[in-house]
Amino acid sequence: MSKSQKTLAFIGSYADSSNPGVYTCQFGEGNGSLEVLHEVDGLQNPTFISVDTTNWRLYAISEGTNANGQRCGAASSYDIDTVSGKLAFLNNELTLPATTCHIQLDHSNQVIMVSSYHGGMVGLSPVLADGRIGENADIQQHEGSSLLEVQDRPRAHSVFLDRTNTYVGVCDLGLDKIKLYKLDLAAKKLHPHGEVSVAPGSGPRHFAFHPSYKYGYVINELGSTVTAFSYKEEQGELTEIQTISTLPEAFEGENACADIHVSPDGKYLYGSNRGHDSIVVYAIDADTGKLTPVEYAPTLGKHPRNFALSPDGAHLLVANKDSDNIVSFARDAATGKLLPTGSVLTLSKPVCIKFAIVD
Repeated sequence: MSKSQKTLAFIGSYADSSNPGVYTCQFGEGNGSLEVLHEVDGLQNPTFISVDTTNWRLYAISEGTNANGQRCGAASSYDIDTVSGKLAFLNNELTLPATTCHIQLDHSNQVIMVSSYHGGMVGLSPVLADGRIGENADIQQHEGSSLLEVQDRPRAHSVFLDRTNTYVGVCDLGLDKIKLYKLDLAAKKLHPHGEVSVAPGSGPRHFAFHPSYKYGYVINELGSTVTAFSYKEEQGELTEIQTISTLPEAFEGENACADIHVSPDGKYLYGSNRGHDSIVVYAIDADTGKLTPVEYAPTLGKHPRNFALSPDGAHLLVANKDSDNIVSFARDAATGKLLPTGSVLTLSKPVCIKFAIVD
């Protein structure tokens, strides 16, 4: 990173509309520290965010109310001042007829896609030329159920895209499936493309592609496992190659997994355990995509909802929701292991962390 560059970190959290819920922070590359530069309120539970680093805009989910007074999904857009970190409100728009839990821009920043855990659906809304969110253009309602009581209905948990911006995947915890769609930007539609199942009772939550896009990994919330897939990019096809526990063999308590990320060098995979309160570290076999456990690093906080790797891969920051802190770890590039830096940011119920490099 050149001396003229800096790294910002944007954070979404659980909050009521009268309190700050989205934050801009200065990231310290030396020690992995965070310094709050700006915060915004006015949003109900803006837990997940997505950042457009081409036009410098931020998109956050929130809870809205429709014409009948019912709770539903909404999203807000903001302009980002890269010098001060300030967020300037653009607009708020309803997205789905049920509350949402995740948001994702497509790679060309033309649409946002949101998923609803409680509604079992995914929605697509256009991003207008000035950065505002337009009216919902497509809703895909999932159908079905799976093994466990919580899986009595579809529960769409997150949206991800491949690097070609062609195929969209939706992790559905209720169906034990990853539903695949083809993204039609011209028509602003998601066309059903296929699906892949994981073991009944697994509860797929979040997904991460390997940088080579030969492989992909889903973390299963209910089963405390990671399922590895091979990926055929041209066909948009996932094929399971391995499922492995996120927990040490001796652990007997309750646990639920949350987030998953691959290191920028593609050598290690990281996943969060809520209950064991750890980050599981796996080595990735470059030839097969299979995983081997390296360590289970304590997060030094409670309920690690989500986490993020810094752009250079040198640090990993964990959002411990129930202990109200973000803990910074240095990452050993050779071993993949994590070591606390001593840097901790106290912040109410943090959930989502997104990095962005400013030139």
